[in-house]
Amino acid sequence: MSARPPLHEIETWVFDLDNTLYPSSCNLFAEIETRMATFICAELAISEAEAHVLRRRYFQTHGTTLRGLMNEAGVDPKRFLDYVHAIDVTPVQAAPALGAALARLPGRKLIFTNADTYHAARVLERLGIADAFEGIFDIHAALYLPKPDRAAYGRFIAHFSVDPKRAVMVEDIAKNLVPAHALGMTTAWIPGGPEWTRAEPGAEHVHYVVDDLARWLAEVPIPTRADKGTGS
Repeated sequence: MSARPPLHEIETWVFDLDNTLYPSSCNLFAEIETRMATFICAELAISEAEAHVLRRRYFQTHGTTLRGLMNEAGVDPKRFLDYVHAIDVTPVQAAPALGAALARLPGRKLIFTNADTYHAARVLERLGIADAFEGIFDIHAALYLPKPDRAAYGRFIAHFSVDPKRAVMVEDIAKNLVPAHALGMTTAWIPGGPEWTRAEPGAEHVHYVVDDLARWLAEVPIPTRADKGTGS
């Protein structure tokens, strides 16, 4: 883990959505993966077992199953996303502690997700924190180039006029923090996911390892007027 930049100088807080703002134990992706396979079965006329194999290959090769379907099968992205995100989000519970921590946090709060805005809005409503965020940058806005594609980060930064050196990015997938770090962002990784989401011990692109997001945000030092006046 690299040296930790000070958090009191952060102007923009960038959050991933799934398994970041809610715990991975909610396991929403189990249903999403099932719906992906069902979609692929119908679209390509293959078996469920073949669909799961193809889904995993698309993800490994193209970054998302969607990107693989677009590149190799010409699938309409909106039709796919509308289908796979029609899931039960009730496992996500209200998060009043996270809401309070976000409310006390100075600066802008933004969502940067490989999902779509419809799914993000449903999840944020369940959490009770939709009003905390200025905006959502989704896979449509990224022109279907998923994190960690560098082009997606460039579009995100331009869209919201973010200064990377005064921004922090919070993610559950460690490799998605590599481009953020390269751009000058402070990075925070939330562990708990499967092996492929994890950071290597001492990873240079990870500044903070965050086991409890609400508690971590609640402990961020808030600059006083005196601090701002002295430039400290």
